[in-house]
Amino acid sequence: MTTASDPALDDLAALAAVLGKFQSRRVLCVGDVMVDHSTYGEVKRISPEAPVPVVRITRETSELGGAGNVVRNIASLGASCAFVAAIGDDRAGQEVSNLLARLPVEPYLRVSRHRETTIKNRFFSLDGHHLLRADRETRLPLAPNDAADVMRAVTSELLRAEAVILSDYGKGVLSGDIAQTIITAAKAQGKPVIVDPKGTDYGRYTGAAVLTPNRAELAEATGLPVDTAENLVTAARGLCRDVGVGAVLVTRSGEGMTLVTADGAVHHQPAETREVADVTGAGDTVIATLALALACSAPLPLAMRLANIAAGVVVGRHGTAVVTVQDVVTAMRQAGLASVEHKVVDRAEAALRVAAWRRAGLKVGFTNGCFDLLHPGHVSLLRQARGACDRLVVALNSDASVKRLKGESRPVQTEAARAAVMASLASADLVTIFDEDTPLALIEALRPDVLVKGADYSRATVVGGDIVESYGGRVVLADLVPSFSTTATITALKGARTVS
Repeated sequence: MTTASDPALDDLAALAAVLGKFQSRRVLCVGDVMVDHSTYGEVKRISPEAPVPVVRITRETSELGGAGNVVRNIASLGASCAFVAAIGDDRAGQEVSNLLARLPVEPYLRVSRHRETTIKNRFFSLDGHHLLRADRETRLPLAPNDAADVMRAVTSELLRAEAVILSDYGKGVLSGDIAQTIITAAKAQGKPVIVDPKGTDYGRYTGAAVLTPNRAELAEATGLPVDTAENLVTAARGLCRDVGVGAVLVTRSGEGMTLVTADGAVHHQPAETREVADVTGAGDTVIATLALALACSAPLPLAMRLANIAAGVVVGRHGTAVVTVQDVVTAMRQAGLASVEHKVVDRAEAALRVAAWRRAGLKVGFTNGCFDLLHPGHVSLLRQARGACDRLVVALNSDASVKRLKGESRPVQTEAARAAVMASLASADLVTIFDEDTPLALIEALRPDVLVKGADYSRATVVGGDIVESYGGRVVLADLVPSFSTTATITALKGARTVS
């Protein structure tokens, strides 16, 4: 059984330990590099020639995009990086070379006369509104001599790398059997390969440690619905099985991430930011951070947590942004403060978290109540409940449910307020709200190992007790602290007001 330490603080300490190792790690990145050109300007009128805005340009920027943005993130996180890519013999290719020269990166760029370097031109108003994107690109496999040269560079650099990233933007560098050849070679050397995939032919990624599709890419690759958490997990499990990869990490934009491993385990992380300015390049930040964490031998769920925090930083910024170690440290501190909020989840998320805890070998406890005005009796009950398990789920009656049970004058505090107070207690690991009169349906959904109620109940009157015992769980009746109740507190307050 775990100690009484705060899981959120333990988690942050583990994340900090991994982050501290980044500087000593080296990653090999192979993929499609491009230039992200951004144009900003004032928009004050519509063109008389067509119903489009007229942009008076005030500022222009160019940054490495695609696999180049992955490399930027690796460098900004303090790690060393070898970068293998192909460019055209053109002005944009020279711009890629110049931008890479500013980074502490060891690049190998195959210059091909058969290709043009990809450029993504984005136009923004001064307030950050995205107006237009115009692309110039080649979407063809590498010519045989170009592919051979790329593989020679990969073979040479693989020896020094501790992890490999394949950043596939569908422009051709990882087409054919190149991706599979790299994965096979890396696996032979015990190096994890993390792939940002494209297209529908994921068979060429067989053997990779992790694939990182977004929700839309997962749907495209599997042909399955991903509209709910359950459907998304089903699709990811099928992808793991059919392609033969160690895990699938699905990025879900403002909803966070879901990790599904080949053994069926599911881990979910809510998004780390609420103010999304621009999601451009967030996937590059995710794969860079994830690969570095795996290069540090971090467990995959912990690596996902770190990548999620890093992604939360960059989506709060405009343009193709990168993240630094200091950015992540700051965000981790904020996450520590926000951990209370992340304890409050809906029923579906509660089921995912409980399932993950159980797969980790943790004993899950459950207790429930209105918990309207928290008093020492509640605190004692929760402390005893947490002592009987490794992780405790506290289920709160919704406002509507409390009214039906206690009358129109209750609750005194709203369900949101009650949930926030409950989540602030170290004894509560997860808080969820149910709208029914009893928590029976929630108990059936979560299947806790331990069901805890106060000793004012008998074993026969504990709702869901028979269900928990039917699959080997147990019911615990916690000792009561006398002379405390919410009703008595409210009555006393009313009496005090009358006297005054």
